[in-house]
Amino acid sequence: MARRLTKLLIANRGEIALRIIRSARLFGLKTVAVYSDADAQSAHVAAADEAVSIGPAEAAKSYLNIVAIIAAAKTSSADAIHPGYGFLSERPEFAQAAADAQIVFVGPKPEVMAALGNKVAARRIAVVAGVPVVPGIDVAEISAAREFAAHAGYPILVKAAAGGGGRGMRVVAEQAQLEGALEAAAREAKAAFGDGRIFVEKYLGHPRHIEIQILGDEHGGVVALGERDCSIQRRNQKIVEESPAPGLSDAMRAEIVDAALKLTRAAHYTNAGTVEFLVEGENFYFLEVNARLQVEHPVTEMRFGCDLVCEQLRIASGEKASEPAAPRGAAIECRINAEDPEHDFRPATGTVLHLRVPGGPGVRFDSHLVRGAEVTPWYDGLLGKLICYGANREEARGRLVNALDEFAILGVTNNAGYLRDIIASGQFRDAKLSTHFIDAFFPNWKNSTDNLDAAIVAAAIAAGEPQSDGAAPRTGAQPRSPWDLLNNFELWGTRR
Repeated sequence: MARRLTKLLIANRGEIALRIIRSARLFGLKTVAVYSDADAQSAHVAAADEAVSIGPAEAAKSYLNIVAIIAAAKTSSADAIHPGYGFLSERPEFAQAAADAQIVFVGPKPEVMAALGNKVAARRIAVVAGVPVVPGIDVAEISAAREFAAHAGYPILVKAAAGGGGRGMRVVAEQAQLEGALEAAAREAKAAFGDGRIFVEKYLGHPRHIEIQILGDEHGGVVALGERDCSIQRRNQKIVEESPAPGLSDAMRAEIVDAALKLTRAAHYTNAGTVEFLVEGENFYFLEVNARLQVEHPVTEMRFGCDLVCEQLRIASGEKASEPAAPRGAAIECRINAEDPEHDFRPATGTVLHLRVPGGPGVRFDSHLVRGAEVTPWYDGLLGKLICYGANREEARGRLVNALDEFAILGVTNNAGYLRDIIASGQFRDAKLSTHFIDAFFPNWKNSTDNLDAAIVAAAIAAGEPQSDGAAPRTGAQPRSPWDLLNNFELWGTRR
């Protein structure tokens, strides 16, 4: 049923909130930002038509506060809510609260989200739909787990039924570890997701992580927009994503797409979602469904020439999902995070003193950062996503290396140099991809210290530099930035 939307509340912050605001404006909607006390001066607040405070800095009291967000939607007369990713985006109770308030939720129905959000229930839907799953058992009592492991062989994997991101997950190499792993995984799952249920699967040694982007509508239509390879992960968190998946045969690609469509049709899925698979050798297995927009959606947009957020809004308005155009070229994305790769990736905070954003053909940088922005400890440390497109993978890869060479941020420790070395490596060039790529090729990365003295000088100059980014060009009488003086200077090392 067609419905006219007029005002969209974005129940999120940072990069994704800005991303949604831009597409909503293109779609003709007024926008409402919500913000915590820590985000009062943030870019997404300034970009929206309206902004509503929803509480203190703690996420549990603001961005995870369903009552406060629904109240903000009612107060601002928003007739739709987009959850973005993270926070409440996959909470069926949030989708239900929006429906109860007669507000359109830009995502799947609550009951579908609940079914697919539980990995055990999702496995059962996949089996009924004829989609292959990793051999496993849906219950994790110690006796059943021992029996399964004896049959399947070690190692096995203990996983949380709810949630993701590697929490509630344990690899068990031998029987002596099994009972402790089951108990620890259940405790961690309960603490992270409020649900301590776990299950057991056969552990795959060197799989690739392949996912299919789908769009489903209220008319029963479901379309797929190609695959993404998300194999490069650190502690089960994706850091590099690309499309198409290199080295994947046309036959297997077609089989995986068909499996994704079967499952989403069986689940009566609507709006944007991602069906994830593990691929090992000539076999592939269903992993899970992410019932939301993915962080890595820009690589699909660049290959298919589409706007997935606008597609989400069209579907939420009751329209049919658009038939995708033929994909072209290749795109690669990397996630620039506020963290210290040299010290176990510990989270970083600080003030952005200087920001240099790369440009050129095929280069896209999705971020909420501006000079003077505060990176706080309250939320996820994603600073931005750097995405490069090319006529083929090697062109996209070369552009991404160059873009990471150009990128610079002063004031917040980040992983840009680490990402640059990954993308520039021979192993990535040759697509030696698996979920163990980091452990195999980058276990102990160290930053170059060649320009440490220059970095200290540049930091001191830039910290006191009054000019803001985007100001008029300097005249000959004005002082020059260290970025003008040190052409080959990189905060994280030496340009190669």
